[in-house]
Amino acid sequence: MRVLSRLIDLILPPRCAFCGKVMNEDKGICDDCIAQIDFLNHDICYRCGYPYGNILDKKGHKLCGKCAGKRGGLFRLSRSAYGYDDFSKKLILDLKFNDKTDLAPLLAKMMYVAGQDIFTAGVDVIVPVPLHYTRLLKRKYNQSALLAKELGKLTGIPVLYNSLVKKRITKPQVECSGMERIKNLKNAFALSHPEDLSGKRVLLIDDVLTTGSTLHECAQTLKKAKPLSIDTLTIARAL
Repeated sequence: MRVLSRLIDLILPPRCAFCGKVMNEDKGICDDCIAQIDFLNHDICYRCGYPYGNILDKKGHKLCGKCAGKRGGLFRLSRSAYGYDDFSKKLILDLKFNDKTDLAPLLAKMMYVAGQDIFTAGVDVIVPVPLHYTRLLKRKYNQSALLAKELGKLTGIPVLYNSLVKKRITKPQVECSGMERIKNLKNAFALSHPEDLSGKRVLLIDDVLTTGSTLHECAQTLKKAKPLSIDTLTIARAL
């Protein structure tokens, strides 16, 4: 198998998922491109994951001004692997719209690293943000479900694909403004198996956090099942 793998690499050498450059080893992304990605791995708010956290709470965690000024909230912790910009969004768009599902393991590994605080705090089940079945038929796959599946492999945590469902068709969020995003998703989700979520620490998975409307509406629905906690983990977030 090792010889076969080397032969394949000679015929079809590994290329960078960003720039397409041939690499000596299959790391997914070349060193030059890695250097250009804005990884969110330092000076972030412990609670919401947004840069930059510079206020210490009683436990010594860094918080942003918004989180320091409020108690609790829908989410226990939120994390993203990197900032969503003109450079880094290519991987997400390729996964989401260009059928490059082979990127899911690479992106899930990034999410796994970014979500270490969440996994340390404890997760019982992973739940992907669902697609309406008509959009799923058109796209053929749910990118959030693919990411959740890979995270399940990395962590051994069960993935619940059908506990949260999207019950009505909505406009794509990119076509909506801030307030329209909230109205667009109002009551768009429903619980299918709430008993699987009751008393559990739930990790909600999506590809990108922009205004947070999708994750917020999903969490509001999940709360009806009375989970112990809800965390969010995405590949990227708008900064």
